[in-house]
Amino acid sequence: MNKPTSRLAQQVAELTEALQRERADAMNIRRRHDEQIAGLKTVVKADVVQDLLPVIDNFERAMQHVPKELVGSEYVKGINGIVKQFEKTLADMGVERIKTVGETFDPSVHEAVSAEGDGDHEVVSEELQAGYKLGNTVIRPAMVRVKR
Repeated sequence: MNKPTSRLAQQVAELTEALQRERADAMNIRRRHDEQIAGLKTVVKADVVQDLLPVIDNFERAMQHVPKELVGSEYVKGINGIVKQFEKTLADMGVERIKTVGETFDPSVHEAVSAEGDGDHEVVSEELQAGYKLGNTVIRPAMVRVKR
């Protein structure tokens, strides 16, 4: 009677081990699925933001060229409010503007249009177009001028 009992115990141990492997596999599949969904969400957000960036750029350009007679008007305040709302919405989505002027030139986030001077240390001197990133993903590099 001892032999059937030990055989049953061995089968129970084997089945328990197989069940534990299946559970571990299922957890790994869920984890990978969650990571893929998060990555897909980031890609979709980045695509939507990339489509909106020209609109944001144009609002910012408009605010830089307000005619003197309109400065301080309700109309300009309203446009400025729209720009701030865009900025807040982007921030709420996890999108941040890439730092430029005064920063060390970084080719992974900055696109240099011109470089002036001679030297080893490159510093961003002017931002020509804002750059944005979502987490570690660069949506659009900042277009800058660099001084050495």
